[in-house]
Order: sequence, then C-alpha cells, then structure tokens
Amino acid sequence: MEVVDGAMQAVDGAIDNAKNAMDNAIHRIKKEVKLQKMKSDSMCRLKTAHNWQEVKENVEDPDAPSYFWRAHTVTVLLVLICCLVYTALIENPVNDSIYNAKRGFMAALFFWVTLGMTIMPDGPFLRPHPALWRFTFAFGVFYELLLIYILFQTPVDARKLLKYIDGDLGEPIPEKDYGGNCRLYDGDNEDPWHNIKDKVDIFMVAHLAGYWCKTIIFRDWWLTTVISIMFEFLEYSLEHQLPNFSECWWDHWILDVVICNGGGTILGVYTLRWLSMKTYYWRGLYEIPTYRGKIKRFFGQFSPHGWIEFTWNPLSSFERWIAIVCITIVFLIAELNTFYLKFVLWIPPNHILNPVRLLFILLWGAVSLRETFQLLDDPNCDRLGRQSWVMIAIVVTELLICIKFGWSTITKPLPRHIALWWVLGAALLLLYTVVKFYLLKPYYIPRPEKENIRMGSPINTPTKHKGLPGEVDGDGHDVGEDNTEQAGDKNSLSQAGLFTNQLREDKKDL
Repeated sequence: MEVVDGAMQAVDGAIDNAKNAMDNAIHRIKKEVKLQKMKSDSMCRLKTAHNWQEVKENVEDPDAPSYFWRAHTVTVLLVLICCLVYTALIENPVNDSIYNAKRGFMAALFFWVTLGMTIMPDGPFLRPHPALWRFTFAFGVFYELLLIYILFQTPVDARKLLKYIDGDLGEPIPEKDYGGNCRLYDGDNEDPWHNIKDKVDIFMVAHLAGYWCKTIIFRDWWLTTVISIMFEFLEYSLEHQLPNFSECWWDHWILDVVICNGGGTILGVYTLRWLSMKTYYWRGLYEIPTYRGKIKRFFGQFSPHGWIEFTWNPLSSFERWIAIVCITIVFLIAELNTFYLKFVLWIPPNHILNPVRLLFILLWGAVSLRETFQLLDDPNCDRLGRQSWVMIAIVVTELLICIKFGWSTITKPLPRHIALWWVLGAALLLLYTVVKFYLLKPYYIPRPEKENIRMGSPINTPTKHKGLPGEVDGDGHDVGEDNTEQAGDKNSLSQAGLFTNQLREDKKDL
C-alpha cells in the first residue's frame, strides 16, 4: 500500500511540475507576444517625417510678390483670346485637313495646359516653381483623356493615330532577344567578349538614372530594392510573352540588379543624405549683395524648398502595410506598361515618346508619393491627392490598353512551375498578413492570468481569468456573475482537494 501511495504521489508531483512548466511557458509566450505588439503599436505612434500641424509650406518665395510669382490670370486670358482672334479673323486658312487637324489639336492642348498652369491649385512642391507642377498635373489629365480615346479604338486605328505625331510610327518593329548565348567568354567567336558588349548599351545608363530618381522620390532604399528585385522576377515570368524580357542570368542579376539598379540606389541614398542634412534657408534674390551669391541662389531654385523624410513604417499598421503593397504593385505595373505599350502600339525603343513618358511618370510619381505619405502620416488628411488619383487612373488605363490590344499575347498562360511559384508567394504574403495583423492584434490575445498563490493540490490552481463584477467577456456574458455562481463549487473543490491531500499525509505517517 505504501508503495502504491508513493507512486501516486510521484505521479501527482510529476503532473504538478508538468502543469507548472506549461503554465510558465504559456505565460512567457503571451508576454513576448504582448511585447512585440507593443513595439509595433509604438511604431505607429511615431511622427516619423513631419509635424503636419506646425509647419505648413507657403506657396510664396522670399522674392514674392515679384513678377514671376503672381498668377497673371487676366494677362493670360487676354493673350489666349488674342491668339484665337488672330486665328479666326486674320490668319489665312490652309486647305490641308491633316495640317489643320494637327494644328487645332496642338492649339487645344496649349490652351488647356496654359489654363491649368494659371488657375489650378498648387501641389505640395514649390521648386523650381509651382507653375511647373501645375503644368505636369494638367498634362497628366490630358494624357489620361488621350488614353481613354485610344482605348476606344482598334489596334490598327490606334497605330494610325500615332502617325500624326511621327510618320515613322505605326510600323511593325522586331523584338530584340537579349538571351541566347549566355557565355561570358565565348572563345569560338572572333571577339570573345561580344556577349557582354552587346548587352552594354544606352539602356544601362537609363537604368542607373531611373533608379537614382526612384530612390529620391520614394526616399527609401528598401522599397526601391524590392521593386528592382520583383521586376526581375516579372521578367523571368513573362519572357514567354515578350522576347525583350529574355535575358541571361548575369544580365538579370549582375548588370541590372547589382550594377545599374543597385548603383542608382546607392547614388540616391547619398543624395537623400545630402538633402536631409542640408540647411534650407532662403533669401530673396534681390537681398543678396554679391553676384556670386545671386548665381548660387539662382541654381538653388532648382533644389527642394524643404525636405521631409519618408519613414513608411509598413509593419506599424494594417493600413500602412496594404498601402505599401499597393504602391509596389502600381509601380511594377507602370514599368510593365512601358514594355507592353511599345509592343502593342509598335513604338521603337529609341523613340522620343518613351523617355518623355517616363519623365512624366517620374514627375507624377514624385507628387503622388508625397501625397500618399501625407495621407498615411497626417491625421488631418483624409482624402487621396489629386495627382495620386490621376496617376492611378493613368496606370490602369495603360494596362487596359495593353490587355485589349495585346490579348493574344497577354493571355499566354504562365508555365506551370512559374505559376506555382507565384501562387506560393501570394499564399505566403497572405499568411504573413493574417499572422501579423490579425492573430497578433492585442484584442485577440487572451488576457494574462493574475498571479495567484498556489496552495494544496493542483485542483486548487486557477485555470481561468477571474472576472470582476460587471465585467463582460467577448460573447456578452457577465464574467463576474458566472464567477459568483461558481464560487460555491470552487470552494467545495478546494476543500475536497485539501481533505484528500490531508488523508494522503496521514496515511504516509501511519
């Protein structure tokens, strides 16, 4: 009998130790989860970039009210009316329908852009002049209207429309394949380094300058690097649709990612450091006594009026996380549109339309990111900016044109192994989002147990949070009421446990 009692006590002690160890482990896990969530919430409370309440950028420079900072609405209106009067009453008409169509189109564009530069509201940027940013916004609205018009045409008519801009457009162009022989050193050729020389062209400079500008407008090297790597994966995935995406492995990862994109990003980081440490103190041009100072001030007009660091904090809240993911997707689609528009509209890669479009995309993107960051960071900003609205509309309309005009190319299915990798990546992204912003949210974490003094057997150990009178749980029940009703049962269980433990001690003494 004593052996049995000793075995029972050993088993009870082992169970008690195991329960204590499990309780301690669960308590440490809950404590760590709570600590990590508190860190994440504290990041959301950081005003990382700007005190939006204290500092409001003024639309006037120290030179104001100078001639170049006035609106001149009446003067611009009179000049435009005089031009129209001259065209209608004085100028001799030309019996050339194509010439008149081009001229009328350009006149309407000039009228709209001038109107936008004059009466449209200012954007967030001041330098070199607010009129420049009003011009880019007005041209963005015109470009979106032009894209909508092209969307309603057939591919043949859309390509004919481009002939009004340049007679050489609208002709089929061969797609260049950068893949093929991927040997760095080809000993079978007269020039063994011909593969590398063929890949080194003007587009490397464009890549370098493009990612330098992207780093500046994002003001974050991490986002720029993510976009760089993701676009290379997109090129791998879509090379069966566009031969232009077919490149050698060292062209993808060494020339593009490391040298061009990485080099541009590093230059952008150093530029950001210089802009963030620079002292922004502006004096009026006429207040500077020396000619050297006036020249320096003149070139300083093309630098920012002030500087705001973009600390995106994507993991600080679910809204910011979704916003960063959407920003990345929009910029990746904008880059893909560059290649697909050339393909469906038959625009040569070295045509002037391509760098002009990229330049405006850069300007629109800079303003859009500034507006988006203020929307995320400024508690008093509750609407999407004008340029952001137009930018999203432009990217979506370009994508629809690529899908409509290149349906036979766009609908080519992805290879099975590539599709599985993308499904896996999307699943992991979704899983991370659910775990980070749903499972680890504070009100989904069980409330920690209160520390209680354990007496007697494990039957007396509290296993549930002790509610207070009037406390309501997640289902709407009164926790305090339940605890009151069950108090008698718990007390009886506690007494029974003490009595059983006492009997065991008595038997041990005997």
